[in-house]
Amino acid sequence: MTVLPDDGLSLAAEFPDATHEQWQHLVEGVLRKSGKDVSGAAAEEALSTALEDGLRTRPLYTARDAAPDPGLPGFAPFIRGGRAEGNTVGGWDLRQRHTTAADGVALADLENGVTSLWLVLGEGGIPVSSLGRVLDGVYLDLAPVALDAGADVEPAARELLRLYEERGVAKEAARGNLGGDPLGHEARTGQSSAFAPVASLARLCAEEYPGLRALTVDALPYHEAGGSAAQELGCSLATGVAYLRELTAAGLTVEQACAQLEFRYAATADQFLTIAKLRAARRLWARVTEVCGAPSAQVQHAVTSPVMMTRRDPWVNMLRTTVATLAAGVGGADAVTVLPFDHALGLPDAFARRIARNTSTILIEESHLARVIDPAGGSWYAESLTDELARAGWEFFQRIERSGGQAAALRSGQLRQDLAATWEARTGKLAKRREPVTGVSEFPHLSEPPVEREPAPEPPSGGLPRVRRDEAYEALRARSDAHLAATGSRPRVFLAALGPAAAHTARLTVASNLFQAGGIEPVTEGTFEESGATEVCLCSSDALYEEQAATVAAELRSAGATHVFLAGRPGQYAGVDSYVFAGCDAVAVLSATLDRMGVS
Repeated sequence: MTVLPDDGLSLAAEFPDATHEQWQHLVEGVLRKSGKDVSGAAAEEALSTALEDGLRTRPLYTARDAAPDPGLPGFAPFIRGGRAEGNTVGGWDLRQRHTTAADGVALADLENGVTSLWLVLGEGGIPVSSLGRVLDGVYLDLAPVALDAGADVEPAARELLRLYEERGVAKEAARGNLGGDPLGHEARTGQSSAFAPVASLARLCAEEYPGLRALTVDALPYHEAGGSAAQELGCSLATGVAYLRELTAAGLTVEQACAQLEFRYAATADQFLTIAKLRAARRLWARVTEVCGAPSAQVQHAVTSPVMMTRRDPWVNMLRTTVATLAAGVGGADAVTVLPFDHALGLPDAFARRIARNTSTILIEESHLARVIDPAGGSWYAESLTDELARAGWEFFQRIERSGGQAAALRSGQLRQDLAATWEARTGKLAKRREPVTGVSEFPHLSEPPVEREPAPEPPSGGLPRVRRDEAYEALRARSDAHLAATGSRPRVFLAALGPAAAHTARLTVASNLFQAGGIEPVTEGTFEESGATEVCLCSSDALYEEQAATVAAELRSAGATHVFLAGRPGQYAGVDSYVFAGCDAVAVLSATLDRMGVS
């Protein structure tokens, strides 16, 4: 009888460990089968993925990928969390966003799992005079309130403080954020505002309201303008530094000034990048405050990205926000706001609000995501990405500081140009579907009726733009919708499948998805003459194209086809006008097709 070792798992103990070079050799073999004859480090590089900010994700990370010691939670550099206990006690703060004064909605959220409120006041939100109505029935000594009032920060803050006094809330029991963010407001609107009222509120909080913060460093305007993760980090640092300078000049100590700031970041469906961004943000702010002589932890509020939310097939947004919320929790955010899946369509309905609330609840209570502090800690990939992103963010921060600081960067237009350049590059990837948008550029559901919502208040504008990943495809779909309303049918393209299913299925699927992304209905049944289309796309294998493409194209033209596509890489086939394939500029192809069809 064989006796197993004590641990019962050492069956491979007598075999030598595999080496990195052996793994690379296996990769070489796989790549060679796909036509790439590379070896060694080049083989590994072929599987790497380029990210924004000059970063690259490699296919394999090992112990050789060293990163700075992340320390322990609650201790500088706070990479692993700003608090020793992390979110293990009760999970993160579930902060729901409100922009209207609907009766009882805020209270209903609190009664169903939300733990704090984010209230948008003034322009694009709730009238300051309605704050008491929104908070009717809310126990203000139990539920933290974070205000977001833009230019109306002082009257909004004074009204909240009045409600605390009126309802008998002790000053030490008041918790939340008064939301002063002059530079964030300027980024949104292009209008500068005085810092003195915010400084006055900060002094009041520091002296009398220990649980209240006066300022928010909101990085969402830069994310929503198309900025990268490093640009978001750099802008937040530059803004935070500007506020420290103003607050200390107004008489606060460095410790008091740091305690008045809360940082707001976007959480996207790129879970690893979001985790790394939040961890890097804490490290960078720790470095700033260390230089200032008062090392302190960054308090973070993560918001699921508005940029990633789509208007078509909005149900997919539930999946995006779930991944983003998971990443925010793993990344150590103190508070998380899950935007409802219909956020891009208008005011969310009760179902959407419930799903948004329950997203965090499930991750905390059922997935037990908060049981472990910094569960990504120690991952060679997560630690490496955190370090690389921190360095890229610090570089962008230094660039802003060299230009005169955040206010100067905003007013000179340099920051707008930097963000626009990043978004332009990303727009190219979206147009070519190298960055897919599920339900929009990939696997669209063309026949699904649109989801309609009551219009939301118009947000402040006049400053940096607000972009969305779906905007180019949304414009194409809107043209198709208008054509449908006017004629009763969508523009059509006939997909001509050549040969057996094994030869054409893959390319038929690619072509069908591409055309539907622009609102063009693919017709695969019947004959070209019966389809009602004027344009046709051939779908088959390269071998059958060589044999049949020219002949079939000529026959289709004789039958009335005005434009012939071919699904596959560009070649020299008589009678074929253009080609559609996985990496083509789908937006350009679709726009030109709608133009030819007379769809305006």
